[in-house]
Amino acid sequence: MPLDEIAPLLDLIRGAPVPGSIAELRATLPAFATILNDGLPDVARFDPAVPVAPGVTADVLVPSGTPPFPTLVYLHGGGWSICSPATHAKLTRQLCLGARAVVVSVDYRLAPEHPFPVPYEDCLAAARWTREHAARFGGDGSRLAIGGDSAGANLAAAVIEALGPALGVRAALLFYGAFDVAASRRDYRRWSPVDDPILPESTMHRMLEAYVSGGAALDDPRLSPLFGDVGAFPPACLVVGTADPLYGESLAMHEKLRAAGRRAELHRFADMPHAFVQLPGLTEAAEAVRVASAFLRRELG
Repeated sequence: MPLDEIAPLLDLIRGAPVPGSIAELRATLPAFATILNDGLPDVARFDPAVPVAPGVTADVLVPSGTPPFPTLVYLHGGGWSICSPATHAKLTRQLCLGARAVVVSVDYRLAPEHPFPVPYEDCLAAARWTREHAARFGGDGSRLAIGGDSAGANLAAAVIEALGPALGVRAALLFYGAFDVAASRRDYRRWSPVDDPILPESTMHRMLEAYVSGGAALDDPRLSPLFGDVGAFPPACLVVGTADPLYGESLAMHEKLRAAGRRAELHRFADMPHAFVQLPGLTEAAEAVRVASAFLRRELG
C-alpha cells in the first residue's frame, strides 16, 4: 500500500496539538493504542502482567502448537517514557504467531520517574527471568531472541551486549532503533527534513531529556549501544524506513556489526516513517512483520 493511502491518518496525527509534556503524551495513548491494535489477532494463551522482577511485569503470549517453542523477549518503544505492552499488543501477537514463539513483552519502568539506568536494568532482569522461566509457558529458554522497536531496540541491543553470551541469545530483532542518543538529537533533520508524523523533533527531544535526566554520559554503551562491544552479537535483523529520523542509526549499527564480522541483515522500506510497522493497513508493515518472523524462525529453529 502506498504511503499516500494512509495520508489521512498521518495528517490527523500531524494536525493534533503537540503534547507539551510526558504526561500529555501518555494521555493520548488509549486512543492511539486503539488505532494500532485494530484487528488484534488471537493467540493460544495470554498471561498478562506476570511478575518478572521487583516493580516489573511482562505479558506472556503463547502460540498454538506443540511446545517447546522458541522465545522472544520484546521491549516496546515509546522513548523510554511512554507506551507499554498494551500499545504493542498487536505487534507482539503478530510476532508470536509469525515466529511461532513465546513472546515475553516487558513492562519496564519509565522515565522521567525512572530515568536511565532503571529501564535498562529492568530489561536485564526480564531477560534473565525469561531464560530461567520460559519453560513455564512452553518456551525454550535455550532458543532465545531479544528484540524491540525504537527505544525498545536501544534497550534490546544494550541488553544483548551485556548478557548475550551469558544467556545464549541466538537472535536480535531491531526495529528502527535509537542506537546513539547524541546522533538522535544531532541528525534528526538529516534524515527527516520535516517532522516525522509519529516522532516530531520536539517530542523526541523531550523523551531523550526524560531518559537521561538522572545523569549519564551519552557515549555510555548502556545508553548508546552503538558504542558497545558487538564482538559476540548474535545474528541481527534490522528494519527501518528511509524517512525515519533514526534511519542513520540503523545504518550505523548494521555497518558496525558487519565490520565486526557479525551476521546482520538490514531491511530498508522506502519512504516509511518512524514506527511504520505498527501503522494499520500498510503493505510495508505486513512485509516487515513477515521478514522479522521468518528471521526468527530461521535463527531459533
